Amino acid sequence: MTDARLGLTVTHRRYVPYSHAHYAGNLVDGAYALGLFGDVATEVCIRTDGDEGLFAGYADVRFHAPIHAGDVVQVTAQVSRVGTRSRTLELSCAVVCRGRPDRSASAAEVLDPPIVAVTATGTVVVPADVSREE
Repeated sequence: MTDARLGLTVTHRRYVPYSHAHYAGNLVDGAYALGLFGDVATEVCIRTDGDEGLFAGYADVRFHAPIHAGDVVQVTAQVSRVGTRSRTLELSCAVVCRGRPDRSASAAEVLDPPIVAVTATGTVVVPADVSREE
């Protein structure tokens, strides 16, 4: 019997404010995406187990492209493994819109295709008294 939680996908989108720029060229630090992974993982845990859960660790974090202030990013978590208390998530952060200051101060464009900026595999755990074995 296949666990119904396998394959569950949760997606968040967020505008990256200029107040989060950390480096020259309005670059945002890589930890920004990891924080967003924590947010989307929390929703996964709520949906699968009725608890916010906790991040236990990341594996294979890859920074593929920069994230800039003014971007709109889409963060996705998909459940790839379900243990008794742990859940393995495949995580992705993609830039779906990007500011175009070369055109004007407020110009922006939709990116088609989006640019995958960060990927990772993460493990979350939920307390034993709330985890639901199915």
